[in-house]
Amino acid sequence: MKKLQGKLKIARPDWATSISDLRTKLSQSQTVFGNQLHVSAMAISRWERGAQEPTAEGYIGLGNLSGAPLCWYFWGRAGLRNEDLMRVLPGAAKRMRRENVISYQLASAGPGSKKPKISHLAAIPLLKSVAASHGEKGDSTAVLHDAPVENMIAAPSQWCPNPASTSCLRVRGNSMAPLIQDGYILAVDSSQTDHSKLNGKIVIAWHKDMGLNVSRLNRYGPTEVLQPENKDYQSIVLDNKNKWKILATVLWWIGKSP
Repeated sequence: MKKLQGKLKIARPDWATSISDLRTKLSQSQTVFGNQLHVSAMAISRWERGAQEPTAEGYIGLGNLSGAPLCWYFWGRAGLRNEDLMRVLPGAAKRMRRENVISYQLASAGPGSKKPKISHLAAIPLLKSVAASHGEKGDSTAVLHDAPVENMIAAPSQWCPNPASTSCLRVRGNSMAPLIQDGYILAVDSSQTDHSKLNGKIVIAWHKDMGLNVSRLNRYGPTEVLQPENKDYQSIVLDNKNKWKILATVLWWIGKSP
Protein backbone atom coordinates (compact mmCIF):
# COMPACT_ATOMS: atom_id res chain seq x y z
CA MET A 1 0.00 0.00 0.00
CA LYS A 2 1.37 3.36 -0.98
CA LYS A 3 1.79 5.92 1.72
CA LEU A 4 -0.17 9.11 1.40
CA GLN A 5 2.06 11.95 0.37
CA GLY A 6 1.72 15.23 2.27
CA LYS A 7 -0.89 16.19 4.76
CA LEU A 8 -4.57 15.48 4.33
CA LYS A 9 -6.33 18.70 3.39
CA ILE A 10 -9.34 19.42 5.60
CA ALA A 11 -12.27 21.19 3.95
CA ARG A 12 -13.12 24.61 5.36
CA PRO A 13 -16.56 25.21 6.86
CA ASP A 14 -19.04 27.06 4.66
CA TRP A 15 -18.93 30.09 6.94
CA ALA A 16 -15.15 30.37 6.55
CA THR A 17 -15.42 30.22 2.76
CA SER A 18 -18.17 32.83 2.77
CA ILE A 19 -16.02 35.23 4.82
CA SER A 20 -13.04 34.73 2.54
CA ASP A 21 -15.20 35.23 -0.56
CA LEU A 22 -16.66 38.45 0.87
CA ARG A 23 -13.24 39.92 1.59
CA THR A 24 -12.07 38.99 -1.91
CA LYS A 25 -15.17 40.58 -3.41
CA LEU A 26 -14.46 43.80 -1.49
CA SER A 27 -10.78 43.69 -2.59
CA GLN A 28 -9.60 44.38 0.95
CA SER A 29 -6.59 43.20 2.92
CA GLN A 30 -7.18 41.28 6.12
CA THR A 31 -6.09 44.35 8.06
CA VAL A 32 -8.55 46.72 6.36
CA PHE A 33 -11.32 44.13 6.53
CA GLY A 34 -10.64 43.54 10.22
CA ASN A 35 -10.61 47.25 11.05
CA GLN A 36 -14.19 47.55 9.80
CA LEU A 37 -15.21 44.69 12.07
CA HIS A 38 -13.17 45.81 15.10
CA VAL A 39 -10.98 42.70 15.02
CA SER A 40 -7.34 42.06 14.13
CA ALA A 41 -5.97 40.76 10.84
CA MET A 42 -4.98 37.61 12.74
CA ALA A 43 -8.61 37.06 13.74
CA ILE A 44 -9.69 37.41 10.10
CA SER A 45 -7.06 34.84 9.14
CA ARG A 46 -8.42 32.41 11.74
CA TRP A 47 -11.97 32.97 10.48
CA GLU A 48 -11.02 32.35 6.85
CA ARG A 49 -9.07 29.20 7.72
CA GLY A 50 -11.98 27.90 9.77
CA ALA A 51 -9.80 27.77 12.89
CA GLN A 52 -12.10 30.06 14.87
CA GLU A 53 -15.70 31.05 14.21
CA PRO A 54 -16.76 34.72 14.53
CA THR A 55 -18.81 35.82 17.51
CA ALA A 56 -22.43 36.88 16.99
CA GLU A 57 -21.23 40.48 16.88
CA GLY A 58 -18.71 39.55 14.19
CA TYR A 59 -21.41 37.90 12.10
CA ILE A 60 -23.64 40.96 12.42
CA GLY A 61 -20.80 43.14 11.16
CA LEU A 62 -20.17 40.76 8.27
CA GLY A 63 -23.83 40.96 7.32
CA ASN A 64 -23.71 44.75 7.31
CA LEU A 65 -20.69 44.69 5.02
CA SER A 66 -22.01 42.08 2.60
CA GLY A 67 -25.48 43.34 1.68
CA ALA A 68 -28.26 41.17 0.26
CA PRO A 69 -28.61 38.27 -0.08
CA LEU A 70 -25.48 37.14 1.79
CA CYS A 71 -26.34 39.30 4.81
CA TRP A 72 -29.14 36.91 5.71
CA TYR A 73 -26.67 34.02 5.91
CA PHE A 74 -24.33 35.90 8.26
CA TRP A 75 -27.15 37.30 10.41
CA GLY A 76 -28.62 33.82 10.62
CA ARG A 77 -25.29 32.55 11.96
CA ALA A 78 -25.58 35.25 14.64
CA GLY A 79 -28.98 33.87 15.65
CA LEU A 80 -31.03 36.69 14.15
CA ARG A 81 -34.30 36.12 12.35
CA ASN A 82 -36.02 38.40 9.85
CA GLU A 83 -38.41 39.44 12.62
CA ASP A 84 -35.50 40.70 14.73
CA LEU A 85 -34.63 43.21 12.03
CA MET A 86 -38.06 44.75 11.59
CA ARG A 87 -37.95 47.27 14.43
CA VAL A 88 -37.61 50.52 12.50
CA LEU A 89 -39.48 49.69 9.31
CA PRO A 90 -42.45 47.51 10.33
CA GLY A 91 -44.34 48.48 7.17
CA ALA A 92 -41.71 46.75 5.07
CA ALA A 93 -41.72 43.54 7.07
CA LYS A 94 -44.36 41.66 5.06
CA ARG A 95 -42.78 42.43 1.72
CA MET A 96 -39.28 41.57 2.91
CA ARG A 97 -40.35 38.24 4.39
CA ARG A 98 -42.02 37.33 1.11
CA GLU A 99 -39.01 38.22 -1.04
CA ASN A 100 -36.43 37.11 1.54
CA VAL A 101 -34.20 40.06 0.75
CA ILE A 102 -32.99 42.95 2.84
CA SER A 103 -34.13 45.71 0.52
CA TYR A 104 -37.08 48.05 0.26
CA GLN A 105 -38.35 50.90 -1.91
CA LEU A 106 -38.12 54.56 -1.03
CA ALA A 107 -41.34 56.07 -2.37
CA SER A 108 -41.92 59.77 -3.02
CA ALA A 109 -45.29 61.44 -3.45
CA GLY A 110 -46.49 64.44 -5.41
CA PRO A 111 -46.20 65.72 -8.98
CA GLY A 112 -43.03 64.86 -10.79
CA SER A 113 -42.14 62.06 -8.40
CA LYS A 114 -39.26 59.96 -9.59
CA LYS A 115 -39.22 56.20 -9.74
CA PRO A 116 -38.75 54.75 -6.22
CA LYS A 117 -35.20 53.77 -5.35
CA ILE A 118 -34.18 50.39 -4.00
CA SER A 119 -32.31 50.65 -0.71
CA HIS A 120 -30.94 48.31 1.93
CA LEU A 121 -31.05 47.85 5.67
CA ALA A 122 -28.31 47.57 8.25
CA ALA A 123 -28.59 45.60 11.49
CA ILE A 124 -27.79 47.92 14.38
CA PRO A 125 -27.27 46.67 17.97
CA LEU A 126 -29.35 48.30 20.71
CA LEU A 127 -26.98 48.44 23.66
CA LYS A 128 -27.84 47.97 27.31
CA SER A 129 -26.49 51.47 27.90
CA VAL A 130 -28.04 54.76 28.92
CA ALA A 131 -26.85 58.30 28.15
CA ALA A 132 -28.04 60.62 30.88
CA SER A 133 -29.06 64.27 31.07
CA HIS A 134 -26.84 66.98 32.44
CA GLY A 135 -26.43 66.58 36.17
CA GLU A 136 -27.36 62.89 36.11
CA LYS A 137 -25.11 59.85 35.95
CA GLY A 138 -25.15 57.69 32.85
CA ASP A 139 -23.68 54.25 32.27
CA SER A 140 -19.99 53.98 33.05
CA THR A 141 -18.84 52.24 29.86
CA ALA A 142 -16.12 54.22 28.09
CA VAL A 143 -16.12 52.05 24.93
CA LEU A 144 -19.51 51.67 23.28
CA HIS A 145 -18.28 48.77 21.18
CA ASP A 146 -17.74 46.71 24.36
CA ALA A 147 -21.19 47.33 25.87
CA PRO A 148 -23.63 44.38 26.12
CA VAL A 149 -26.37 44.16 23.49
CA GLU A 150 -30.06 44.25 24.43
CA ASN A 151 -31.66 43.78 21.02
CA MET A 152 -31.29 44.52 17.32
CA ILE A 153 -33.04 47.05 15.12
CA ALA A 154 -32.98 47.61 11.37
CA ALA A 155 -32.33 50.96 9.73
CA PRO A 156 -31.84 52.18 6.16
CA SER A 157 -28.18 51.90 5.23
CA GLN A 158 -28.25 55.58 4.15
CA TRP A 159 -28.85 56.48 7.79
CA CYS A 160 -25.71 54.60 8.84
CA PRO A 161 -22.65 55.81 6.90
CA ASN A 162 -20.41 53.58 9.05
CA PRO A 163 -22.59 50.60 10.04
CA ALA A 164 -19.75 48.73 11.77
CA SER A 165 -19.35 51.73 14.11
CA THR A 166 -23.06 52.41 14.60
CA SER A 167 -25.04 51.39 17.66
CA CYS A 168 -28.10 52.52 19.60
CA LEU A 169 -28.58 53.45 23.25
CA ARG A 170 -31.33 54.94 25.38
CA VAL A 171 -31.69 58.41 26.88
CA ARG A 172 -32.55 59.15 30.51
CA GLY A 173 -33.58 62.66 31.51
CA ASN A 174 -34.80 65.83 29.85
CA SER A 175 -31.79 68.10 29.34
CA MET A 176 -32.15 67.72 25.54
CA ALA A 177 -35.93 68.31 25.55
CA PRO A 178 -37.98 69.11 23.60
CA LEU A 179 -35.68 67.81 20.83
CA ILE A 180 -34.83 64.51 22.51
CA GLN A 181 -37.08 63.24 25.29
CA ASP A 182 -36.56 60.86 28.18
CA GLY A 183 -36.70 57.26 26.93
CA TYR A 184 -35.78 58.00 23.32
CA ILE A 185 -33.39 55.69 21.47
CA LEU A 186 -30.34 57.31 19.88
CA ALA A 187 -28.35 55.94 16.93
CA VAL A 188 -24.72 56.96 17.31
CA ASP A 189 -21.56 56.66 15.20
CA SER A 190 -18.43 56.03 17.28
CA SER A 191 -16.13 56.68 14.30
CA GLN A 192 -17.09 60.38 14.29
CA THR A 193 -15.18 61.90 17.21
CA ASP A 194 -13.07 64.63 15.58
CA HIS A 195 -13.86 67.79 17.58
CA SER A 196 -13.04 70.04 14.63
CA LYS A 197 -15.94 68.51 12.67
CA LEU A 198 -18.48 68.35 15.48
CA ASN A 199 -19.26 71.99 16.27
CA GLY A 200 -23.02 72.25 16.72
CA LYS A 201 -23.49 68.46 16.59
CA ILE A 202 -25.26 66.34 19.20
CA VAL A 203 -22.74 63.96 20.73
CA ILE A 204 -22.27 61.26 23.33
CA ALA A 205 -19.64 62.33 25.86
CA TRP A 206 -18.11 60.33 28.70
CA HIS A 207 -16.68 61.34 32.07
CA LYS A 208 -15.10 58.98 34.58
CA ASP A 209 -17.44 60.18 37.35
CA MET A 210 -20.59 61.05 35.36
CA GLY A 211 -20.55 58.27 32.77
CA LEU A 212 -22.33 58.72 29.42
CA ASN A 213 -24.00 62.03 28.62
CA VAL A 214 -25.94 63.29 25.61
CA SER A 215 -25.45 66.95 24.71
CA ARG A 216 -24.64 69.39 21.93
CA LEU A 217 -20.99 70.28 21.40
CA ASN A 218 -20.57 74.00 20.74
CA ARG A 219 -17.40 76.01 20.26
CA TYR A 220 -17.09 79.65 21.31
CA GLY A 221 -13.66 80.79 20.20
CA PRO A 222 -11.14 78.49 21.90
CA THR A 223 -13.72 77.25 24.40
CA GLU A 224 -15.75 74.07 23.89
CA VAL A 225 -19.02 73.55 25.74
CA LEU A 226 -21.47 70.68 26.18
CA GLN A 227 -24.74 72.59 25.89
CA PRO A 228 -28.23 71.24 26.66
CA GLU A 229 -31.33 72.11 24.66
CA ASN A 230 -33.35 72.62 27.82
CA LYS A 231 -32.46 76.00 29.35
CA ASP A 232 -33.26 74.69 32.83
CA TYR A 233 -29.95 72.79 32.73
CA GLN A 234 -26.44 74.21 32.91
CA SER A 235 -23.78 73.87 30.23
CA ILE A 236 -20.49 72.06 30.85
CA VAL A 237 -17.25 73.77 29.88
CA LEU A 238 -14.61 71.37 28.58
CA ASP A 239 -11.31 72.20 30.28
CA ASN A 240 -8.62 70.53 32.36
CA LYS A 241 -11.00 70.31 35.31
CA ASN A 242 -13.80 68.73 33.24
CA LYS A 243 -12.07 65.98 31.29
CA TRP A 244 -14.86 64.74 29.07
CA LYS A 245 -14.22 62.44 26.13
CA ILE A 246 -16.36 62.49 22.96
CA LEU A 247 -17.30 58.88 22.18
CA ALA A 248 -19.72 59.27 19.29
CA THR A 249 -21.91 61.55 17.18
CA VAL A 250 -25.69 61.18 17.27
CA LEU A 251 -27.03 60.31 13.80
CA TRP A 252 -30.79 60.12 14.49
CA TRP A 253 -33.24 59.06 17.18
CA ILE A 254 -36.46 57.16 17.73
CA GLY A 255 -39.23 58.27 20.08
CA LYS A 256 -42.92 57.83 20.73
CA SER A 257 -45.31 60.46 19.44
CA PRO A 258 -47.11 62.62 22.05
